[in-house]
Amino acid sequence: MVKTLERDLGLGAVFAISIGAMIGSGIFILPALALKIAGPAVIFAYLLAGVLVVPAALSKSEMATAMPEAGGTYIYIERGMGPILGTIAGVGTWFSLSFKSALALVGGVPYLVLLFDLPVKPVALGLAAFLILVNMLGAKQTGRLQVGIVVIMLAALGWFVAGSAGSTQTTNYEPFFVGGLEGLLAATGLVFVSYAGVTKVASVAEEVEDPGKNIPLGILGSLAFTTLLYVAIVAVMVGVTEAGSIAGSDTPVAVAAEATLGQAGVWAVIGAAILALVSTANAGVLSSSRYPFAMSRDKLAPPSFATINDRFGTPVSAITLTGVVVLLLIAFVPILEIAKLASAFQILVFVLVNLAVVAFRHGAADYEPVFESPLYPWMQGFGVISGLLLLTQMGLVPLVGAAIIIVGSIIWYIVYARPRIEREGVATDVVRRRVGKNVLAETETLMTGESVTERNGNEILVALTRDVELERERSLLRLAADLARPDDGRLIVVRFDEVPDQAPLDHAAEVQSPADVRFEEQTDTLADELDVEVEYGEIVSHDTKRAIVNFASERDVSAVVAEHERLRLRSRLLADPIDWVVRHAPCDVLLVENRGYDRPQQVVLSSEGGPYDPTTVAVADAIARETGGRVTLQFSMADGQSNQRQQTIEEYQAELAELLSASVSANVVRSDGGDNIPNPEVVIRRGVVTRVWGGSDSQERTAVDCTEVTVYPHESRRPGLLRRLVDRIVF
Repeated sequence: MVKTLERDLGLGAVFAISIGAMIGSGIFILPALALKIAGPAVIFAYLLAGVLVVPAALSKSEMATAMPEAGGTYIYIERGMGPILGTIAGVGTWFSLSFKSALALVGGVPYLVLLFDLPVKPVALGLAAFLILVNMLGAKQTGRLQVGIVVIMLAALGWFVAGSAGSTQTTNYEPFFVGGLEGLLAATGLVFVSYAGVTKVASVAEEVEDPGKNIPLGILGSLAFTTLLYVAIVAVMVGVTEAGSIAGSDTPVAVAAEATLGQAGVWAVIGAAILALVSTANAGVLSSSRYPFAMSRDKLAPPSFATINDRFGTPVSAITLTGVVVLLLIAFVPILEIAKLASAFQILVFVLVNLAVVAFRHGAADYEPVFESPLYPWMQGFGVISGLLLLTQMGLVPLVGAAIIIVGSIIWYIVYARPRIEREGVATDVVRRRVGKNVLAETETLMTGESVTERNGNEILVALTRDVELERERSLLRLAADLARPDDGRLIVVRFDEVPDQAPLDHAAEVQSPADVRFEEQTDTLADELDVEVEYGEIVSHDTKRAIVNFASERDVSAVVAEHERLRLRSRLLADPIDWVVRHAPCDVLLVENRGYDRPQQVVLSSEGGPYDPTTVAVADAIARETGGRVTLQFSMADGQSNQRQQTIEEYQAELAELLSASVSANVVRSDGGDNIPNPEVVIRRGVVTRVWGGSDSQERTAVDCTEVTVYPHESRRPGLLRRLVDRIVF
C-alpha cells in the first residue's frame, strides 16, 4: 500500500506557517539595507512589494486547490510548463528556501548577541540541528511550534508598533524619495523577498485539512496582514530615528525600539527577532524538504527522497538532505549574498507560476480548482510583467547566480530525469495546438486560394543540369505534368549546359552536341505522351545555377523541378549548385531523387518532425488527386513520448485531412525511425533552407526505395528560424 502524508494542518497552522515564513530577515535585517537605497521611501517599497506578490499568491492559491500535493511551486510549474521547467523550479526553489533558512538563523543571532556574548555560527548551527529534528518528528508538531512562535512574535511586534507610533517625527521622513523612482524600484526588488514565504504553505498542501478553503484563506489573509504589519513597522522605524541612524545596522529594529521603549523594548524586540528568524528557518526547512520529496515521486530525483518514515510519517531522507545543505551553508558560505541570488530566482519562479495558471486554463488537462483567481488573465499578466521588471533591478550578480542554478537544473534533467519520464507540461500541448491551428489556417488559405501553378504563373520549369536518360526524364515530366494539369498549365523543359569561363557563349550555342540532339529527340517523344503543353530547349551559360534562377524570373514560372542526387564530396564541402538555386529562386523548388514515377497510388507526406508545410501539402494533394492515389500523413514519434502528444497530433492530422481533395489516411508511428508505410511510391518532404555549407538539408535522410520529392517553398512562405525551433520543440 502506497503511503500518503497525513492531513492534519488546520487554518491556524496554515496562517502561522505563511506568516512565519515571511516575518523574518525581511523585516529584521533588510530595512537597514533598503533604507540606504531609497531613504524613507522604503515604506512605499514594502507596500509596493506586497502588491506585486498578489498575482502569484492568487495563482498559487488556485493551483493549490486544484492540486493539493506536496511540492507546491514545483508541482504547478512541472504540470503546467513541463518537466524541464519543473526541474528548474524544484531545484531552484529548494535551494532558495534552504538559503533563506540559513540566512534567517545567521541573521537572528546578532540580536541574541546584544544580550549574550555568543559565537554566531555555532549557535546558528545548533538552532538548525534542532529545527531539522523537529521537522522529522512530523508536520503536526511543526505546525504547533509555528503557531506558538508566531503568536509570541506578533505580540512583541505589536507592542513595538503601538508603543512607538506616538514618538514618530515628520522631519525624519524628509526628504522622502531620496533615490527617486529608480531607488524605489531597486528597494522594492530587494525587499520583495520578504513576501516570498507567503506561498510556502502550498508546498505542504497535501497535509492541509480542507485545502480548497484553508489554503486561499491562509495565503491571502497572511499576505494582507503581513503587508500592513511591514508597512507599520518600517514607518515607525523611520519615524522614531534620525536619518541614517539605522541604515546599515545589523539590528535595526532593536535600535528603533531602544529610542522609544528603552531597555524593555529592546528585550521585546530581541525576543521577537529571534522567534521570527527561527520561525522563518523552521518554515523553510519544512517547505523546502518537500521539493526533493515531490520531485522524487515524479522520477525527477532519486526514489529514496520519496520514502515516508513508518514512525513519524515524514519524508526523512528529503528533510535530512535539506538539513545538510542548510548546515553547510551556515558553516561555509556568505549567506547574505547567496540569499539575494536565490531571491532573484524566486521572482522568476513567481513569473512561471503566473504563466502556469494560463497554461492550465487553456490546456486540455483535468484542471478543476475549488478557488479561481479573480481578474484572470489580467492579474497574471501584471504578475509576469512586474516580476520581469523587478528582475532588472536585482543587479548582475543575482541574475548570473540564477542562471547558474538554471543551467545546473537543465543538466540534471538531461542526465538523470529525461530518460525516466514520458510526460510533458500542459503549456507544451497548448502551444502545439495553437501552432497546429495556425499552420492549418495557412494551409487552408493556400489550398482554397491558389493552386500549385497559380501562385506565380501557370508554367513549371523542368531544369536538367546533365544528360538524363529517357526513363529518368519521363519520370520528371510526368511528375511536373501532374502538378500543372489541374490549371491547364504548361511545362518548360530546359537543358542547361555549362561551359568554361574562357569559352565564348556564342560559339558554344552554335555547336549542337550529340547530347543536345539526344535531349531534343527524347523530349519531343515524351511531349507526345503527355496531355499538357510542353516547350523545350537548351541554354548555354558559364554558371548554371544563375542561369536557372534568371530564366525562372524572366518566365515567371510557378515552380522549378530538378533532380537532386546524393551529394558528392566536393558538393558537401563547396556547396551544391542546386542549393544556391533553392535559396535564390523566385518560386517554389522541387528537388527530386528520381527512382521512377508512374501514376503513384501511395503518396506519403512526411512531417519531418514538425507540422506539415502548406506548400508541401499542396504538392502531395495535387499528385494524389491527379493519379487517383491516396495521401498518407506520416508522423514518426520516438518511443517514450506522451500519449497527449500523440492525441493532439492525430487530431491535427484529422483536421488537415478535411482540407485535402484526395483521399487521406493518417499514420503516427511510435518508433525511432522508418516510415513504416507498406510500398510507398512517392515520399513528399519539406525542405529547410539554411546558410551553412550549401544551404539545404535534403541529403541522405532516408533509405526508402522510391522517388523522394523535397519541396522548398518560396522565400515569402518559409517560416523563420524561431518558428522552426518552436515547431520542432512542440511537435
